[in-house]
Amino acid sequence: MKAEHKNRSRIIALAWAALCYITCFPLTAESQTVPEKLVYKLSWSGVNVGTATQEITESSDVRRIVSTARSNDWLSSFFPVEDLIESVLMKNGAPFPGLTKQYRMKMREGKRTRDREIIFDQEKNIAHFIDHVSGEKAQVPITSNTFDTYASFYYIRHLPLEVGKSVNVTVLYGKETGNVEVKVVKKEKLKTIFGKIDTIVIRPLVKPKGVFEGKGSVQIWLTDDARRIPVKAQTKVTVGSVTATLTDVKLAP
Repeated sequence: MKAEHKNRSRIIALAWAALCYITCFPLTAESQTVPEKLVYKLSWSGVNVGTATQEITESSDVRRIVSTARSNDWLSSFFPVEDLIESVLMKNGAPFPGLTKQYRMKMREGKRTRDREIIFDQEKNIAHFIDHVSGEKAQVPITSNTFDTYASFYYIRHLPLEVGKSVNVTVLYGKETGNVEVKVVKKEKLKTIFGKIDTIVIRPLVKPKGVFEGKGSVQIWLTDDARRIPVKAQTKVTVGSVTATLTDVKLAP
């Protein structure tokens, strides 16, 4: 019984990691409307396991992207999850959404906790990595076009997306950088909270190195309009599949 519970928790951990990954794709700002907030239902093989939110706000010179993910009562009974991720970006006349200044990730998933921070020195092309749990610190060389995970997909969605072609972005995750190719797969009709609408399907293809190792099986459905709202994301895991479905959108007045 104990082994079965441990195995179930391990599967849930893998599924939740995938859910957190596929909800790292916040609302594009093709129209650059801020503030905006997205709410997602998270499910694992059809079973509701929690909710996630993505929100962007701004002041005169700073934009802030905040993501949360929480398990529901059923999942929390044996695998509680409470995640908070924040990205702070400087406008500085840079292309939307701006240059990453600070990235902070606080996660509690089951018995595991993480608290990591990355401070970007864009002028010196250095990122300072800090693990607030282990005390580890490191300096990571970056290029002038390196983004954190959240800012990278704001940037990508602000680019022209043409079926059959790809766009690329350099992303810093933890202590490693990687080139992520995002393939524009197809256009597809999809039933959403907006009704049955035209969408663009994109697929991030991660490179087989370090934290980016994988086959790039994540698919994201974006509204086929100027806003490119991510209405659905899905990926396969060891057991079943995980899905993030948009349930609510709060836009600037």
